[in-house]
Amino acid sequence: MAQLDTLDLIVLIALLVGTAAYFTKGTYWGVPKDPYAASFASANGAKAGKTRNILEKMDESGKNAVIFYGSQTGTAEDYASRLAKEGSSRFGLKTMVADLEDYDYENLDTFPADKIAMFVLATYGEGEPTDNAVDFYEFIMGEDISFSGGGGIDSSPLSDLNFVAFGLGNNTYEHYQALVRRVNTALLKLGAHRISAAGEGDDGAGTMEEDFLAWKEPMWTELAQKMNLEEREAVYEPVFGITERDDLTPDTKEVYVGEPNKNHLEGTSRGPYNAHNPYIAPIVESREVFTVKGRNCLHMEIDVSGSNLSYTTGDHIAVWPTNAGREVDRFLNILGLSDRRHKVISVKGLDPTARVPFPTPTTYDAAIRYHMEICGPVSRQFVASLAAFAPDEASKDEMTRLGDDKDYFRERVSNQYLNIAQVLERVCEAKWSKVPFSIMMESIQKLQPRYYSISSSSLVQKTKISITAVVEEIRVPGSKPNIVKGVTTNYLLALKQKQHGEPEPDPHGLTYAITGPRNKYDGCHVPVHVRHSNFKLPSDPSKPVIMVGPGSGVAPFRGFIQERAAQAKAGEKVGKTILFYGCRKPTEDFLYKDEWEMYKQALGDSFELITAFSRETAEKVYVQQRLSEQATLVNELLQQKGNFYVCGDASNMAREVNTMLSQIVANQRGLSAEKGEEIVKSMRSSNQYQEDVWS
Repeated sequence: MAQLDTLDLIVLIALLVGTAAYFTKGTYWGVPKDPYAASFASANGAKAGKTRNILEKMDESGKNAVIFYGSQTGTAEDYASRLAKEGSSRFGLKTMVADLEDYDYENLDTFPADKIAMFVLATYGEGEPTDNAVDFYEFIMGEDISFSGGGGIDSSPLSDLNFVAFGLGNNTYEHYQALVRRVNTALLKLGAHRISAAGEGDDGAGTMEEDFLAWKEPMWTELAQKMNLEEREAVYEPVFGITERDDLTPDTKEVYVGEPNKNHLEGTSRGPYNAHNPYIAPIVESREVFTVKGRNCLHMEIDVSGSNLSYTTGDHIAVWPTNAGREVDRFLNILGLSDRRHKVISVKGLDPTARVPFPTPTTYDAAIRYHMEICGPVSRQFVASLAAFAPDEASKDEMTRLGDDKDYFRERVSNQYLNIAQVLERVCEAKWSKVPFSIMMESIQKLQPRYYSISSSSLVQKTKISITAVVEEIRVPGSKPNIVKGVTTNYLLALKQKQHGEPEPDPHGLTYAITGPRNKYDGCHVPVHVRHSNFKLPSDPSKPVIMVGPGSGVAPFRGFIQERAAQAKAGEKVGKTILFYGCRKPTEDFLYKDEWEMYKQALGDSFELITAFSRETAEKVYVQQRLSEQATLVNELLQQKGNFYVCGDASNMAREVNTMLSQIVANQRGLSAEKGEEIVKSMRSSNQYQEDVWS
């Protein structure tokens, strides 16, 4: 056989490469890009993502106002969208909404003086930026900050930047409004000019919405003067165009019926799994941990093996909920969409910077069931905007009054915990068929994942995540009583019922599409992702820990104690481990009662469980009282550099525990009350005192 010379080899290799390329086109290369291939967030950010230069983007799209948002739960994003709509409709501003993580900020020093930047910033956790605001925050707060023109802090590089700012926070947290205050200070220090006072909305006081409304009116007045804007009658201008598709049905393979992105649509879901791309995880165990009728607390085990999802003890798991069928039906019915619920629609932004909040084409039912927060609180501004589409004049007048009169609105809507469909029903039972679906899309937040403290140890069960969740319910008395059900916890309860053999789960009269879009969640699956937390055990297990976790606040401490028990069994020296736990009665809601005995056997005298039962006797006893009774022990462990942890209700329990600890430190060490408070604040700063709390 003749040997191949060099030229023959080159030709042969070229032919082989060409053949391989031909047959793999469309699979490994030359694949048409799909905006939903990774996530619907990046899908609709694809337009904004063409450039990370915000000024270039504003120039391309003819904008003179940008509203940046830093949002964890969607509220700040919602306020940013509302500011953009109002600026456009009332003042003719050319507005765009921008996710802070989509852009770079080195060129803010070239921001033109005839444009305006607005910042809507939520403070998350212990004074931290929201996930999407981290890069911006670290840049703007940097000590060695440098801009494109070479200017630093001393040269006032942002002297042409005009801005306004509104913060979202909760006064029950130690670092209330930390983000907006720090960013505001940093921008002013860099030479920027703030128009109007920075606003602050307080979720802890329940005044977030009214704080926002009270802030924006004087802000618009001052901004109009600064930019020579003329106010005009606000007329609804849709942000999204909606087209009903007669050429498609819900069974058409390209139609999304609840899938979050294209990979899920095609059945090829793959990681990384995150806040834009959930993992459809099997529930391998579910059980009730309360022992009293009428109340539910769920323990669930979620299997994440094979997903590449990882967690460490103290992290959070996010559950992607589905709206209850009853509320989906109510919403469709009042808008006159019941007969068209499965009609396929395509949605597109009518502005190049508009973000469609879910993948399309889809159906009305799928959009409402899987993507819209239809059971969320309602704003006066939203109600007022719907007056123009009322079925009759009487309804229009009532909607206008609700929008204008905050006391009347509080009495009729807020105090009743009504969702938007319930508001429309109570104003007029006739169909509100004139309401454009686009205004509902624009005004209702995206359905957000709910976060739960993981109640297992990653050392003990690396690929199985435990959830402990009390099923939520609010009963509102009155002539028209209303019972508000927790969106996600009742969804989880339905899944638990299904797993335990109920063919048609119906928790509290609610039904759920628990098999998911196209039955992709069948077999008891739930969409999840993991969010990492700074709420951690000390790296040295010999350090003492004190944990305060009443009710479901005990969840992360089950994981902590599970981990320390495993370390003790492995022969490691484990320090004193104290848990203060509270509930109503030991016979009703004592979570994991039997497990604590098991951990006691592993940890021996180093573990101590101190209980407080608030309904066992005539005298109500709470964890902060037990803390006071153990003042000597608590102080000794703190002086041994022990860590102090609190998990649970921020508005009452966590605040009172903080106060009690300050008193313990002062009294035990013979110090003034002020010095005790100062020491506890120092503990927080050094992470010796950590909180995982909610309001």
